[in-house]
Amino acid sequence: MTTLNSKVPKGDNLSEKWSKYKEHINLVNPANKRNIDIIVVGTGLAGGSAAATLAELGYNVKAFCYQDSPRRAHSIAAQGGINAAKNYQGDGDSNYRLFYDTVKGGDYRSREANVHRLAEVSGNIIDQCVAQGVPFARDYGGLLDNRSFGGVLVSRTFYAKGQTGQQLLLGAYSAMNRQIARGKITMHNRHEMLDVVKVGGKARGIIARNLITGEIERHSAHAVVIASGGYGNVYFLSTNAMGSNATAAWKIHKKGAYFANPCYTQIHPTCIPRSGDYQSKLTLMSESLRNDGRIWVPKNIEDVKAIREGKLKPTQIAEENRDYYLERRYPAFGNLVPRDVASRAAKERCDAGYGVNATGEAVYLDFASAIQRYGKEQAKIHNINNPSESKILELGEAIVEAKYGNLFQMYEKIVAEDPYKTPMMIYPATHYTMGGVWVDYNLMTTVEGLYCIGEANFSDHGANRLGASALMQGLADGYFVLPYTIGDYLADDIRTGTISIDSKEFDDAEKEVKERLDFFINNEGTHSVDYYHKKLGKIMWEKCGMARNKKGLEEAIQEIQEVREDFWKNVKVPGSLNEFNQELEKAGRVADFLELGELFAKDALNREESCGGHFREEHVTEDGEAKRDDKNFAYVAAWEYTGKPSEAILHKEQLEFKDIELKTRSYK
Repeated sequence: MTTLNSKVPKGDNLSEKWSKYKEHINLVNPANKRNIDIIVVGTGLAGGSAAATLAELGYNVKAFCYQDSPRRAHSIAAQGGINAAKNYQGDGDSNYRLFYDTVKGGDYRSREANVHRLAEVSGNIIDQCVAQGVPFARDYGGLLDNRSFGGVLVSRTFYAKGQTGQQLLLGAYSAMNRQIARGKITMHNRHEMLDVVKVGGKARGIIARNLITGEIERHSAHAVVIASGGYGNVYFLSTNAMGSNATAAWKIHKKGAYFANPCYTQIHPTCIPRSGDYQSKLTLMSESLRNDGRIWVPKNIEDVKAIREGKLKPTQIAEENRDYYLERRYPAFGNLVPRDVASRAAKERCDAGYGVNATGEAVYLDFASAIQRYGKEQAKIHNINNPSESKILELGEAIVEAKYGNLFQMYEKIVAEDPYKTPMMIYPATHYTMGGVWVDYNLMTTVEGLYCIGEANFSDHGANRLGASALMQGLADGYFVLPYTIGDYLADDIRTGTISIDSKEFDDAEKEVKERLDFFINNEGTHSVDYYHKKLGKIMWEKCGMARNKKGLEEAIQEIQEVREDFWKNVKVPGSLNEFNQELEKAGRVADFLELGELFAKDALNREESCGGHFREEHVTEDGEAKRDDKNFAYVAAWEYTGKPSEAILHKEQLEFKDIELKTRSYK
């Protein structure tokens, strides 16, 4: 085992590290940038912003996405907002407070220097996006509006209704289009990266498959950037797009990039409950709804039974018979506790028998109090004396609609109930992955010249991500961090010239890719790819989900190995190689998930503590909260691939906390 070098700048105050570091790194002059190629895999907020910025600087960028357009990246699904320490509300926000909240929210399992840098550049992101025309919500005076999110006591979340991800992605996409038109970005839509190519130990290209024709292509560059998102679909059912996958990240892991903290996954507390085995994905209800929605279950088990049997409606339950359990357990933060805390609390109530839907896996998210509050406020504003109850409801619903209208509309279409009149039903679901490819301060992996940004890396969120911080990290990496740090590396490549694709390294990588694809097409199996994906997802949810224990994790490792062995013997992939073949695409992705899932369980078994989204039932406090072990586990677990997930070698990056006191996380 080696100790990893994070390459965090030595000395200086934490608040000065990034600014001083930028002042002393190597630069590439504009004329030389024209001679350097960079591959960017993924065109979501991280990849799109990186591609646009690098091309704007003068580099030749080759961008790849498996979708038909960069604007179809999963970033488009983000709803609630993006954090930044602008302090527009005058409520005491600052870069330090954003830094502190993020480290605390991650349960003290993230790298201080990276998180502080994220907080520093957060304000620049908002300025950049406003300049691009992103239509952020504004207050009455025309200034940008903010709302609160979980785990903080200030309002720092900028938003565009419930479509923030879409609007931010369109901003990045417009910046990309400008560079595509100039010829600085060569866009490869409907292409999937299937391997990275190393020449002399450095990342020098990729092997990609044209998903329309099936053609295998070689692409070279002086550096490769992976921005392919997270691995939440290892659970099969998640809030991720069905196409979201871990293949790019897993391929580079198998070529030498360490994979960090795979057990750190986030279960989002406000999702539409699962309705049956036929589902292929779950739907997120934005955390922003917890600003105004109150979460509760009935106090009396008799009321729960009556609701399940259809004999009682939630609106008929008196206020004194409702258990607003987050407000009861966490009075300081109430309904705005972090996601991991809210998710476990919902699970605890449902496990105790208080779940309110037919499966017993749902709690209420109720807007009645907010509608009343806003309605009475609006009546005063409009000088309406003694307003009727119907008028108060009308005025209040109009305010709620202005803030969350598209989310309410989406809920009603899926559930066929009006959330203005009846409380929403929600339940936790797999959402975001804090684990990912290990990167140093420069966002470089353990492979020279190979970078990883956005959700695909592990760097900023520790064991739990605060809401509205994913968009912040993706755009920070792409717009304001990578363009500096990659230049420091590429300064040594100004005389290298074009990287040839006619080399043994490219030959070997292409041969390996083709052999795997040939296997899938020619294997005479009996089960579909989804058959195995669902089996894996069931194991992951039941034994590596919201709660984990030693026995379950050991069983999960064994069961995943058995499913993987059966997959390679009995998977059936219809169609042919040289055509549009989505089953072939899925086969490769599920093969990767079947390896990643085992490493996930291995990592969770190794981490004998509870922290953030990783909750070990053996390690809890007397009142049921997560119990960290800072003496033995205040480190990043970075795994080296050696042939099998079961044989992965653990490397540790010890975490240091110099600017924040390492203490028990509390939201009470």
